[in-house]
Amino acid sequence: MASSGRQSNGRSPLVNPQRQITSFFSRTTSSPSFPAQQKANPNPSPPSIVSKKKLGPSPISDRKLSPSTSPSTPSPYIPKSNKSLLLIGTSSPLSPSRPTPSSLPSSDSPSYGQEVVGRRIKVHWPLDKTWYEGRVSSFNKQTGKHLVLYDDDEEESLELAKEKIEWVQETAKNFKRLRRGLYASKQTVIEDVAAENVDVRAEEGGGDDSHDDDSSDDDWGKNEIADDAEDAEEDMELEDEEDVAERPKGRKFESAKRKPSVGEKPGPAKKSKIAVEFGKESFKLSTPELKTNPDSRKAFNEIDGVATGDASERFAAREAKKFHFLRVDRKDAKKRRLGDENYDPKTLYLPSDFLKSLSDGQKQWWEFKSKHMDKVLFFKMGKFYELYEMDAHVGVKELDLQYMKGEQPHCGFPEKNFSMNVEKLARKGYRVLVVEQTETPEQLEIRRKKGSKDKVVKREICAVVTKGTLTDGELLSANPESSYLMALTECHQNKESESLGRFYGICMVDVATCRVILGQFEDDSECGALCCILSEFRPVEIVKPAKLLSAETERVLQKHTRNALVNDLVPDVEFWDAEKAVDELKRFYGGLSSVEGDGIGCMPAVLLELVRTGGSSRSALSALGGALYYLKQAFLDESLLRFAQFEMLPCSSFTGLASKPFMVLDAAALENLEIFENSRNGDSSGTLYAQLNQCVTAFGKRLLKTWLARPLYHLEEIKERQDAVAAVRGVNLPSSLEFRKALSKLPDMERLLARIFSSSEASGRNAKKVILYEDAAKKQLQEFVAALRGCELMAQACSSLCVILNNNGSRRLHHLLTAGEGIPDIHLLLDHFKDAFDWVEANNSGRIIPHEGADSEYDSACKMVDEIESSLLEHLKEQRKLLLDNSITYVSVGKEAYQLEVPDSLSGNIPRDYEMRSSRKGFYRYWTPHIKKLVGELSQAEEEKESSLKNILQRLVCRFCKHHTKWRQLVSATAELDVLISLAIAGDYYEGPTCQPRFLGSPCTKETPCLSAKSLGHPVLQSDYLGKGAFVPNDITIGGPKQPNFILLTGPNMGGKSTLLRQVCLAVILAQVGADVPAKSLELSPVDRIYVRMGAKDNIMAGQSTFLTELSETAAVLSSATRNSLVALDELGRGTSTSDGQAIAESVLEYLVQKVQCRGMFSTHYHLLAVDYHKDPKVSLCHMACQVGDGVGGVDEVTFLYRLTPGACPKSYGVNVARLAGLPTSVLQKAAAKSREFEAAYGKHRKVSLKNKSRSNQSWADEMAVIQKLINATTDLSFQGNIFDSCLGELHDKARALLQC
Repeated sequence: MASSGRQSNGRSPLVNPQRQITSFFSRTTSSPSFPAQQKANPNPSPPSIVSKKKLGPSPISDRKLSPSTSPSTPSPYIPKSNKSLLLIGTSSPLSPSRPTPSSLPSSDSPSYGQEVVGRRIKVHWPLDKTWYEGRVSSFNKQTGKHLVLYDDDEEESLELAKEKIEWVQETAKNFKRLRRGLYASKQTVIEDVAAENVDVRAEEGGGDDSHDDDSSDDDWGKNEIADDAEDAEEDMELEDEEDVAERPKGRKFESAKRKPSVGEKPGPAKKSKIAVEFGKESFKLSTPELKTNPDSRKAFNEIDGVATGDASERFAAREAKKFHFLRVDRKDAKKRRLGDENYDPKTLYLPSDFLKSLSDGQKQWWEFKSKHMDKVLFFKMGKFYELYEMDAHVGVKELDLQYMKGEQPHCGFPEKNFSMNVEKLARKGYRVLVVEQTETPEQLEIRRKKGSKDKVVKREICAVVTKGTLTDGELLSANPESSYLMALTECHQNKESESLGRFYGICMVDVATCRVILGQFEDDSECGALCCILSEFRPVEIVKPAKLLSAETERVLQKHTRNALVNDLVPDVEFWDAEKAVDELKRFYGGLSSVEGDGIGCMPAVLLELVRTGGSSRSALSALGGALYYLKQAFLDESLLRFAQFEMLPCSSFTGLASKPFMVLDAAALENLEIFENSRNGDSSGTLYAQLNQCVTAFGKRLLKTWLARPLYHLEEIKERQDAVAAVRGVNLPSSLEFRKALSKLPDMERLLARIFSSSEASGRNAKKVILYEDAAKKQLQEFVAALRGCELMAQACSSLCVILNNNGSRRLHHLLTAGEGIPDIHLLLDHFKDAFDWVEANNSGRIIPHEGADSEYDSACKMVDEIESSLLEHLKEQRKLLLDNSITYVSVGKEAYQLEVPDSLSGNIPRDYEMRSSRKGFYRYWTPHIKKLVGELSQAEEEKESSLKNILQRLVCRFCKHHTKWRQLVSATAELDVLISLAIAGDYYEGPTCQPRFLGSPCTKETPCLSAKSLGHPVLQSDYLGKGAFVPNDITIGGPKQPNFILLTGPNMGGKSTLLRQVCLAVILAQVGADVPAKSLELSPVDRIYVRMGAKDNIMAGQSTFLTELSETAAVLSSATRNSLVALDELGRGTSTSDGQAIAESVLEYLVQKVQCRGMFSTHYHLLAVDYHKDPKVSLCHMACQVGDGVGGVDEVTFLYRLTPGACPKSYGVNVARLAGLPTSVLQKAAAKSREFEAAYGKHRKVSLKNKSRSNQSWADEMAVIQKLINATTDLSFQGNIFDSCLGELHDKARALLQC
């Protein structure tokens, strides 16, 4: 049998059993109910017995809320009587059957049989000089041996008559509870507290020095019992009363048990391993205070600490008494008050009188909390994470935990639920500070013997978890979307005006995949490029220098993010400048290099380029510095830098991307076209991304999103991708579907590899000094095996897809599927890890047994063990020859192996230096001096072998990480193949015909850009969306030789004008992504940028009305559009009076047609525009057709045909929409009559104006001057309001003059 002293599977040693936790924060006081309980409980509980787990510690598996009001183990200095047990409940108490001493077999009995099966027993192990407890599980009549199952699940077959044993009396442990949701009969075993009325300072280790040797802190609970809860959903369970206590968690019982202490001997002689750290007054922040005090809300990360109902009443009194320094004259750590310019709400000054009232354990907790008031502390106590005071309210509210009983708020959860709970809080916007235990009580005792005065074990901050630093979790695994952390810095070339020369530095970090995107760029006054980046990446967390960003930038961050967590860092000190960032990079990469130097040579290529460009990349490097400092606080900086994938932001000013490799989709285009988010609820349903997303891998989905945000612009790249999409369908479709089927079994390999890479370095919670009870090594091993299997599966799937290369000529596919080019040649690497160990066995057992030759350290240890065992066998042969008896053999008794068993007939021949170890009838067992020496050496060799086994996983992971570029290249190639197949399959979901777009000309040529489509459908709208009928396709032509480059679109309200604009833009995006489009044919010249001004919406948070928002977006179009752009303007000018709106609409249209000369569509209800342009060859007049019939009371009834038809529409038929909306008939009739009156009057004025209208060059110049002033005004709205008003006034006067001429 293996030694029980060995820790299992790399688990951290059991520091101490977890029992009552709540006394960490509460002074022991007598309760009025306790005397009655004491009287009602006359039977003392038996003393605890040493468990076999004490020598071979392993994690406890369950947590039980202690029913005791004090530690179950008495203080080592204050004797306590054994406590009585009392069964309380609405039903009558059960009568446990306890075997009396007389009913148990005597240890002196000559033999035992079936009658002792099921009895508790203690067996003495001589080598350990310790008793181990277990239970007799069975009896073998043939051998006369009993099978003993020890409490650590080890088994041993024993002849009880020949062993040193003791029988253990059964206790009230066998009480059973039938627990189900709503149970009428609640029974709870609690300990009488009569003997607990002792000096509290003596309990805490305070007072006299002779009573202050408490060495641990797992005993948090005095006078506290978990509230009972009802659970109608809980399945019926039969559970041991001692092993289970309800800890309600909302509507579900959390699997959370605190086991009572095991392993302590009764009496004061043995020093307690579980002592009370916190025993003095407890504390809590007022929940109403958090609600009413805005500064408090900010300080606590907007933690709503409201405790409702009974809990509120329970905590209110002590809060008013204990937390005056939080409510009155609150100060930060540097004693700065609220209102001070440099006040830091993240810290808290603790008054000296308050500190003096704390025990050592309380001081430790407040030491962490006072420096991190904006975070929720997960405070490790043994096997559990505890939340106290204001943090407890968060745990109850957000995690559905249950308050522990007592005066101070307190709740907690077991270690196994850490990942789930930390992710829940982080996703809800909380910052979580993880404080781990980094010392065992035994280590504390050693320190104290050396002179340390510490009374609590060491704890350290090991992680800070937020939205942007999550790396693992169930929700993260289920959501493939990237969670970006963005660091942003801003500078201005013209310090007198923030609107001129605005430069941004950007660093985007996806911690879960180790992806880092760096860039800097110059932006306009409306922050158009920044808006585009925010809309594409949607960062979940923002890091910025405090008080340095302009007001406009702050407004943009608020508008274009979705509840992002914002962190303000102190400039230079925390948000590092470029010089400090470069110094840190040199220090880190210099440490990785074996060659002395400044570390620059070891940097990734992207970083190297930034560092060498010097001053021209200062903003980007500073943004990286801000991100690095923030990640350093979360213990993620080094693992990120070591394995990061650095990329350049395409719009960066220092990348020299004048050739424009991507089409630009700004924030307005992404939102108005609903590329990623719909306008209804912000999710992806009904979007272009959802339509194209047929990917089966999470990393493929992320790549597809990148492709959609940045469609290609170079003709060669577009055609190359089109060929690849065409090659994976048709005759090759079956192979593509098999490839998809294989990939569907993959986990998120990109994130999984990132976790494997980060685990290769022991830091944060992975640090060796951190005491963890969950089998962290087993989880890491299972992830490692999953990564190996995933890489093997991807390699096999790519190899199987190579058959399609015979049937196509796609250069891109040939590159992707050729080993050593698109996909790395990893077969030798995979074979190496296959030969190293059995993947299946390792995954199941949780430990690696390396094959011979796989690990030199383990091989050396095994060789040493084999040599010693061979020596023992040789020695056995020598002893047989010496004693002339070949029947002599080795036997193992208990833990003692290699005992030489000799017949008693040879006892006279035994040399004197032989040591008798045991005997049985007719035989004696000896150790020779040589055997004793070899057994000692064997024990040491086996320990070295076991030690090498524990480290084998880390060595294999490090070996795996050396080839991280190959593994990532494999993932990248697989993702691209997944997206190509997804684009091919997505075309099958279109309604109507589909085609591969044909691109004409080149962006560099002087040919007129064109766009021509036949039977163009909508890629998203389908019959199931539209109800009755099907989507009506349309032919459309914009641009080209001798063709108008603009369409002026009129038609009835609800006639389909906006839909047509959207479907044309979406068709262009699809074409340049490389996908098919829903049309019979589509020919176009590449589009460099799509501008979309659509919909009526305001931006109240930025102080912009609907009309101002509309003109701001229009100004961006006019200032940035080029000849190769595509512009879609929907009903421009409707946010003001008819004359002003029409004047602006006409001027903007003329500017785009005459000056920019881009392709575009302009939908309007200003029908006079159609009259003005009816003879302009550069503008095509079209309308959405409809049929008009007479309705009731002179109200027209319109039937929409949704067909694009040449010519202008005479009316908009708005009254018809009013009819459809259900306005009263009388109102409709009045509106129809007024409409006819207005049209008649308007028509007369228009006829006169047409006779006298003449356009001169000077008039055109005047119009251009006015519109240029409008552009300038709208691009600098914050500072030139008077100019903007004057421009509008000028346009207004111009419109009136036109109408009156």
